Formats: sequence, C-alpha cells, structure tokens
Amino acid sequence: MVVTAKGQITIPQAIREQIGLLPECVVEFEVDGDSVRVRKARGAGRGRKLVTFLAGKATSGLSTDEILAHTRGDE
Repeated sequence: MVVTAKGQITIPQAIREQIGLLPECVVEFEVDGDSVRVRKARGAGRGRKLVTFLAGKATSGLSTDEILAHTRGDE
C-alpha cells in the first residue's frame, strides 16, 4: 500500500465491504504507538447526515393524506 503525495491510501474493497464503508462515510483515526486504526465514525453516518439535511424541507403545507391522494391520483 502506497501513501500518495496528498496523504491518501486506498482501503481494499474486501475490507470496505466487511465493515460497511460506503462513499461519503466518515471515519476516525486512532494512533497507537506506530500503528493507526481506522474505523467508521459513530453517529456520523450518511443516513444521519441525510436526515439532518432534509429535516424541515417538506414545506408544501399539505397533510399526509393529501400528499398520498396526489401520489395515487385520487384527486
């Protein structure tokens, strides 16, 4: 494994799949002597970021029943 000039490395696909590292996942680094441990950051996953981003965005003023009626064509 080679570290690039920007300090980047490639985590092998098998390892990414094993621990569930997807694009845009946040990771943490822990230094232990001359070793480094990389792991998924807790509580900062893509799902949480998406929910935080979308919170309060649905401002149509329609009720759930009205939205479902529009979606189903029950108007």
